[in-house]
Amino acid sequence: MNGPLNFTPDALAGEAMRMQGKLGAALDTLKQVDDVHYGATAKQEVWRDGKVVLYRFIGDKAPTATAPLLISYALVNRPYMVDLQADRSIVKGLLERGEDVYIIDWGYPDRSDKFLTLEDYIERFLGGAVDHLRKSFKLDAINLLGICQGGAFSLCYASLHPGKIRNLITMVTPVDFHTPDNMLSNWTQGMDVDLFVDTLGNVPADLMNMCYLTLKPWRLFVQKYVGLVDILDDKKAVEDFLRMEKWIFDSPDQAGEAFRQFIKQFYQANGFVNGGITIGDNEVHLGMVDMPILNIFAEQDHLVPPASSKALKDLIGTDDYTELSFKGGHIGIYVSGRAQKEVPNTIHEWLVQRS
Repeated sequence: MNGPLNFTPDALAGEAMRMQGKLGAALDTLKQVDDVHYGATAKQEVWRDGKVVLYRFIGDKAPTATAPLLISYALVNRPYMVDLQADRSIVKGLLERGEDVYIIDWGYPDRSDKFLTLEDYIERFLGGAVDHLRKSFKLDAINLLGICQGGAFSLCYASLHPGKIRNLITMVTPVDFHTPDNMLSNWTQGMDVDLFVDTLGNVPADLMNMCYLTLKPWRLFVQKYVGLVDILDDKKAVEDFLRMEKWIFDSPDQAGEAFRQFIKQFYQANGFVNGGITIGDNEVHLGMVDMPILNIFAEQDHLVPPASSKALKDLIGTDDYTELSFKGGHIGIYVSGRAQKEVPNTIHEWLVQRS
């Protein structure tokens, strides 16, 4: 007879036997699992400023693009989510289509970096990488792909130096920080960020990770680890799981002063929409962003809601604006099977049309 949850004794016994089999297989699987690393594509250092390094990705064939594509990722995680593994790599897809791809590695800030400001990250580091590529390729302007917070940095840079960016791509980039469904923004509205930074100096990576995990506590604290049981007899699936876990928890601390400025000007003041963002002595106006823009957002993004990204359309100064709505989440947009087909091809075709 079925219980209130529609379980029968036979079904429960069968499930117990299945789980026992999975756990038994895990003993053999875990013996075979190799050490996992993320960052699948070969790369070489081409420029450095302190801990910040600019890398060029090396593909299997020579690039055919007329301008390099520079990737600016967020500060909170390592940038290699775009090149997690050979079969989950946006970078690999771009290289296969002829793009010449570079990425900024922001490094791991320590106590000596706690006074780094947004001006350092946007003008000195991002701007230094842009100028290095412009000089190397003898070009006035290059292509820029900004992701998440790195997209916000890219919008600031493109506003202040529109002549240096030929085409701008933003991916899961927050623009309107005060949309009702932005839980991170709601958390920061009453935050005394001055006390927070003055007390901690740099913001510990473990604290940041805990904040992100508690946005989806059931999914990220319980469900994914319960689900791990289902793949314990699959060596590759276990290695994929461990690779993602390694990336999630290999997070840099946040330079205190830059964190203070970002929370105040973006999350609390909503500066892209309301104005008032200043980088050094210069104010950011998105109306100065007059180059072609491709804006890619994820429909199930719990960190950067689609409405936050879509607000860009009404704030920029260009008529050449394209949107790609991706059916997935903040991480799926890099690593899902659909992403490997859709995202690199969309970016490449969009750039080719504007080369």
